[in-house]
Amino acid sequence: MDGRVALVTGASGGIGAAIARRLAAAGAHVALAYGAGRERAEALRDELGGRAVAVGADLRDPAAPAELADAVEAQLGPVEVLVANAGMGERRTLDAVSLEDWHATLDVNLRAPFLLAQRTVPGMRERGWGRVLLMSSVAAATGGLVGPHYAASKAGLDGLVHFIAAREAAHGITANALAPALIEDTAMLPGDPGDLAERIPVRRLGRPDEVADLALAVLGNGYMTGQVIGIDGGMHPR
Repeated sequence: MDGRVALVTGASGGIGAAIARRLAAAGAHVALAYGAGRERAEALRDELGGRAVAVGADLRDPAAPAELADAVEAQLGPVEVLVANAGMGERRTLDAVSLEDWHATLDVNLRAPFLLAQRTVPGMRERGWGRVLLMSSVAAATGGLVGPHYAASKAGLDGLVHFIAAREAAHGITANALAPALIEDTAMLPGDPGDLAERIPVRRLGRPDEVADLALAVLGNGYMTGQVIGIDGGMHPR
């Protein structure tokens, strides 16, 4: 990662911030993209010093992904590592998901990563090197606990990873996804942490740093591509 330009969305959250720290420690220049978490993103930028910039973007806006990539390239250079981590999804039953809920969740969780990849992968292809890492969820395979809108958005990410990986591998680009479940310090916990921990074989929630460890291992591996890798404390063995 030394000298690479990395864009991390959702960098004001627990997982995004942990990945950004790992990338900066590995020598990357990191763009910290945030939505509502400006103060946290700017504090992280200050923590990382000259290796990071903070850039705001409302990923519900279809124009935002391209504008975000443009802003990052103007400050740091072409994006070589894309970590599409930003996500949303309020807990809903099937009957309670409104059309607005559906569109808002898919706009952020699926459309924005697609548009970011569409904007940045051609440049990676021209340079002969790139990394795409999308943040999926075990909900893509199980339905999960948040709701059908969330599960569908994450299942779409898995399909997007497989499509990109198969077509870009020969250009030095890898595309993978992580599928975490029940990670502390995130906004996606669907219930009481103590009750949730009882469902997990390791008997605790996962930590953002553990997701970041796996993320850096995947980003640093040029032979691994097209994979969706679970990190869920043993809840869903494959």
